[in-house]
Amino acid sequence: MPSDKKNKDSKQWLVYVLRCADNSLYTGVTLDINKRLDEHNGKEKNGAKYTRARRPVDLVYLEPSDSRSAAYKRECAIKSLSKLEKEQMISQN
Repeated sequence: MPSDKKNKDSKQWLVYVLRCADNSLYTGVTLDINKRLDEHNGKEKNGAKYTRARRPVDLVYLEPSDSRSAAYKRECAIKSLSKLEKEQMISQN
């Protein structure tokens, strides 16, 4: 039987951007976007403190990544963008 670590490694890492109810943007990484959305929207535990006060949230951008490391680097790059640059990235997707 495969280990949990192996199962996680076989899934694809995703970088995502959420639009919060106050129109702010939240960026994160995950292996399971549906579960993470449920967490952010309060349907499951473990949503981010930032989104907890800004519900509901909607997925507006999703980008696959080759590895966990690459996903976190891309998340950091997106977080360093201005709001206008993020909005342009979202509209081009």
